[in-house]
Amino acid sequence: MQLTFLGKETQGGGSPTLFATDRNTYVVQGWKVPAQDDSVEIPAKLLTYLVPGTKLGVALSDTGQGTYTLSGAPVDDAAALSQMDIPGHETCVEVPNVEESEASGAATV
Repeated sequence: MQLTFLGKETQGGGSPTLFATDRNTYVVQGWKVPAQDDSVEIPAKLLTYLVPGTKLGVALSDTGQGTYTLSGAPVDDAAALSQMDIPGHETCVEVPNVEESEASGAATV
């Protein structure tokens, strides 16, 4: 999997990051969600880095604290992981990249 860096929101000891992939997906790096290996928590501002005209093809859960949680496939591609700086309190998941006209209820800004 090849990653293209889209943006980063550094806050509170973390560096949530958004990447596009060559598989028409996004890799979302965020804070680990306890007992949920397939979920991350991200600041709402990270969504401003989505490719224009697209959105995340998964549901977002608003935490009420300016962040969202979302679930996806845990990233285990060694080449992709080697391109990322992931502190121990963070992880990343891969989620679909959909056009804004598709998949009502998916995440956009």
